[in-house]
Amino acid sequence: MARVRDARATLIAMAIVAGAVAGVSAQPTVTDPVRRVEFAEAIDLALARHPTVAQAVTAVTQAEALLQQARAATRPIVTTGVTNVTLDTARGFDTFVTQPQNQFAFTATANAPILAPARWAALAQARDQIDVASRSVTEVRRQIAVAAAQTYLAVIAARRQVDVDERALENALAHLLYADRRLEGGAGSRLNQLRAAQAVSADRARLEATRLGLLRAQEALGVVLAEDAPIDAGAEPAFDVTSAQDERVWMEARPDVQFQQSVRRAAERVLNDSAKDWLPTGTVSFDPQYITPAGLFQPSRTWRLTFAVTQPLFDGGERRARASLRRVSFRQSELALSLVEIQARSEVRTARASVASLERVLDSARLSADQANEVLGITTAAFEVGATTNIEVIDAQRSARDAETAAAQAEDAVRRERLDLLVALGRFPG
Repeated sequence: MARVRDARATLIAMAIVAGAVAGVSAQPTVTDPVRRVEFAEAIDLALARHPTVAQAVTAVTQAEALLQQARAATRPIVTTGVTNVTLDTARGFDTFVTQPQNQFAFTATANAPILAPARWAALAQARDQIDVASRSVTEVRRQIAVAAAQTYLAVIAARRQVDVDERALENALAHLLYADRRLEGGAGSRLNQLRAAQAVSADRARLEATRLGLLRAQEALGVVLAEDAPIDAGAEPAFDVTSAQDERVWMEARPDVQFQQSVRRAAERVLNDSAKDWLPTGTVSFDPQYITPAGLFQPSRTWRLTFAVTQPLFDGGERRARASLRRVSFRQSELALSLVEIQARSEVRTARASVASLERVLDSARLSADQANEVLGITTAAFEVGATTNIEVIDAQRSARDAETAAAQAEDAVRRERLDLLVALGRFPG
């Protein structure tokens, strides 16, 4: 009866090992051919394809159209008209005709502003809005590039975790095979075999979860790159954060600071142009006219030249209210710029401190992983000569896996924080 139980346990163990091996060798979705892109290519694709960037570019086009509209208000306007009038009878007295029965008239009007301070100011203000829209596009491009970079790093981290869990499963399988051989040889026990099999099952389930996480990260990278398929990350990017920069240099390099500075300049110009609302406006117009046939009091060819100057005297306080609103808008832009600069300094300080701290954490995590793997090797060797129990081997396997996982997480944290530092310094995207 004992032999039957031992044989049954052996078959169970062999089935578990076969299933685990199949799980390692046959990776259904993650190992299907997935296009791999390198870091620089991923950033370029995201910036070229992402719809958000295209939406931001339309703001520049709109600002350019508004500039054309403002420019048109400062240029001459020419209009023409053709009129034909037919009466029931001609008009006149005695033998004189004052209004022919059928009369054709051609008229033209040319108007040009000769004094238009507010319109000229609006032209410069429209140019400022083009600069604001362009800076906005740059900021949107930065956000898309950062999102693509973070997703790329997420794929690398997920793939690294898959490697860790695959090695852990391989170690558990090796221990299970050894426990199976000992049981077959009569030196082991079914309890040891079941403990080893339980470790294999747990590691196999964990590996399936990490593979799914890798697939999700690849799908997310495909979405960021506007690709209708999962995309795999290539080599790990090298983020150079060693060079120091003066605050004035990196502050001016940040797209969000540049954008807010352009908003402030535009608001300042609008405020300074408020005085031009009080200046007079002047126009000149030329109106030629041709009528045929001519009437008694209507010569055939005439023209009129008109100069007009207008000075508003009282508007109920509208211009003062408009100037007050402009002062408020300018003050808001100043406060927003100050807030962005404070946030930028905080981000740089935090990123620098985090990089230094996480690099120390990474060194300790790697050392811990090396030590845990060494402990696993010693414990396994001792178990094979009967100096330890399989519980100690399983604990050593778990500790090694956890230590390698911690090292992988520390590597990912360092990569992300170096990226954050480059972004804070305005050096990404380059």
